[in-house]
Amino acid sequence: MKKRWIILIVIALLGIFLYSSIKGTYNNMVTMDEGVNASWAQVENVYQRRADLIPNLVNTVKGYASHEKETLEAVIEARSKATSVNINPENINPQMLQQFNAAQSGLSSALSRLMVVVERYPDLKANQGFLDLQAQLEGTENRIAVERRKFNESARGFNTFIRTFPKNIYANIFGFEKKAYFEAEKGAEEAPEVNFN
Repeated sequence: MKKRWIILIVIALLGIFLYSSIKGTYNNMVTMDEGVNASWAQVENVYQRRADLIPNLVNTVKGYASHEKETLEAVIEARSKATSVNINPENINPQMLQQFNAAQSGLSSALSRLMVVVERYPDLKANQGFLDLQAQLEGTENRIAVERRKFNESARGFNTFIRTFPKNIYANIFGFEKKAYFEAEKGAEEAPEVNFN
């Protein structure tokens, strides 16, 4: 009779230990997953800030460089494409992130071309409204880099957590999947060629 009670107590303790382990691991996964989602929201937030600055920038440039219609339209079109790509933070995968990056890179490229055009207009470069917008845009680009780094750190922590044993078993059972990272664009590892001819 005594053996039975000991066996029941051991089984009960093992059950409590297993329940606590699964509960703690699951709750940590949920917390980390929400952290990744919050980091993604911040990434989207700073990209939206950039998109919100662009109409004012285009309108300011338009006042000085109205015959640069093609460049201005390219910026507006790139902004439209960039804001149309939406990613559900629950399902961030490499393909979706690559599509998002491509749209954002297109916008960055169009903005770079716009800044080259601006160099031809000394009055515009001296306009305080334009200078303020340019400073805000530069600050936003820095924020984008910071938030992308924070997102990658958050995703790395989550991915590491769900891939270690025995958490990987629980992650598979509960459907937690690895998050994608922001990666450098192709060719970013090569230094640009500078020619002063």
